[in-house]
Amino acid sequence: MNKVQFVQITHQWMDIFMHRSWRSWNHLAKSSGLSMPQFGILMKVHHRSNCAIGNISEHFDITNAAASQLVDKLVQSGLILRDEDPHDRRAKILNLTDKGKELIQLGIAQRHRWVDQLAEKLTPEEREKITEALSIMTEAAKELEAEPVQPTP
Repeated sequence: MNKVQFVQITHQWMDIFMHRSWRSWNHLAKSSGLSMPQFGILMKVHHRSNCAIGNISEHFDITNAAASQLVDKLVQSGLILRDEDPHDRRAKILNLTDKGKELIQLGIAQRHRWVDQLAEKLTPEEREKITEALSIMTEAAKELEAEPVQPTP
């Protein structure tokens, strides 16, 4: 397989996976009464505990005031705790509550069920090939993640 074929099939896979994943997260957010930006904040806090409001505003390219407003509903809903930063009393640190963690875990479990269903559609030989290929891609992706981000031209 040449590079062009690899890129094309990988793009097709990414499109299907991202569509399915996005649809699942969107459904979970709506059923929880959250907007996608609020759900995005939950995911950011999930991936980075002790997250500051400044991290949220930077990640989503919004002002600190806008980030605080989005976080307010999450605090009121009992999904996020907002505490003072012990090193800077003016700053606030965000962490998921148990309820917030349960919501994120529910979304992760839904994605995992989809992968379980997908595995059932494949033969043992196909699963073995895919496992080998994904292991190689995962290692390459980890190496790329460790490199500094290059600006897009």
